[in-house]
Amino acid sequence: MKRYFIIAALMTVVIGFSAQAQDESENKHHDIQTVFRGGSVRSGGYGAITNKFTTINGQFANMVEVYGGWYINRRFMFGIGAGAVTNNIPVPVEHRANPTEDLSYEYGQVGMVTEYVVASNKPVHLVFHLFTGAGFTLQYNRYNWDDDYSYRNYPYDENWFFVMEPGVQVEINLLRWMRFSPGVSYRAAFGSEAYGLTDADLSGGSVDLTLKFGRF
Repeated sequence: MKRYFIIAALMTVVIGFSAQAQDESENKHHDIQTVFRGGSVRSGGYGAITNKFTTINGQFANMVEVYGGWYINRRFMFGIGAGAVTNNIPVPVEHRANPTEDLSYEYGQVGMVTEYVVASNKPVHLVFHLFTGAGFTLQYNRYNWDDDYSYRNYPYDENWFFVMEPGVQVEINLLRWMRFSPGVSYRAAFGSEAYGLTDADLSGGSVDLTLKFGRF
C-alpha cells in the first residue's frame, strides 16, 4: 500500500508539473504581442531632443532637433520630428542671392521619424533610427535687425528637397522615464536647387546626442 501511495504521489507531482508547463506554454503563446491582430499591445510614447554636430557646404553646423511619437510593444516608435541649424554658415559672395548683403545659410528638416529598439529593458541597448521627410534651405541676413527686432528683408532663395537620414544609437536607461542615446547618422539630400548648395553639399554624417523623456 505504501508503495502504491508513493507511486500515486509521484504521478500526481509529474502530472502537476506537466500541466503547469503546458499552462505556461499556452500563456506564452497568448502573450505574443502583435501589432495587427490578436494578442495584447503595450502602448507608450516619448519625446526627444537631439543636438547634432554635422556639416553643411563643408562648414561646421550645429543642429537642434525635436521628435516624438507612439511607442509600441517596447520595440517600435512612429512619430514626427523637426530640426534646424543654429549657428552661422556664411554664404560665399559668388552665391549670395543679394550681393549687397552679408548673408547666411539656414538649413532645416521636418518629417516622419521611426525607431526600432533592441532589448528596450536592458540598461544599455541599441536603437535603429530613421528620418524621412522634407529639407529646406534659405539665405538670410543673420545680423540685420530693425528697431522692432524683426528682419528687414524676407529670406532669399527658399529651396525644398527630399531628405533621408538613417542612424544608430547606443541607448542608456538613466531613469524609468528618461534615456540618453548618443549615436551617429548620415543625412542624404535629393533634389536641391539652391544657389551654391548641391545634394552633396547638404549630405553628410553627424554625431548625435539625444535625451528621451516619456513612458517606455
